[in-house]
Amino acid sequence: MKKTLFFVLLAILLSACQVRMTFSGATISPDIKTFSVSLFKNNASLINPLLAQTLTEKLKDKITSRTRLKMVNYGGDLHFEGEVTQYSLQPAAIQSNETAQLTQLTISIVVRCINRVDESKNYEERFTRFQQFPSNQNFSSVESQLVDAITDELVEDIYKKTFINW
Repeated sequence: MKKTLFFVLLAILLSACQVRMTFSGATISPDIKTFSVSLFKNNASLINPLLAQTLTEKLKDKITSRTRLKMVNYGGDLHFEGEVTQYSLQPAAIQSNETAQLTQLTISIVVRCINRVDESKNYEERFTRFQQFPSNQNFSSVESQLVDAITDELVEDIYKKTFINW
């Protein structure tokens, strides 16, 4: 009897909370019901024509699959926008003969999250991730898999910053 009463009281207490936890670990106010994502702009000096679209779609997919929020075209309770600020290749792991064993692709983005329910949760933040590959490989042959891995990491960073207060 005590056990049943405990669980009933716990259920009532949890249902009265203002913040909801999801199975993904996200903390989302019950007042936030929708989100929108504007197409990221590509402001980097080197340009990958698919990068902005890939990043935008992955962010939409992540939020849709890991939260209860409904996606709207614009004006969501949470709105995301941003730009790619760096897309660069540089040598890494320089050897004694001054040649690079690895090359590094670095992608940086600036993201703005506008929380229309609680403006104190608005943010603008820069996220940077990179992947390395052997310098003897042709970049064009590995570019799509590198971009795929980096954009996955960037989207995870955005998700954690927004929903897990990381």
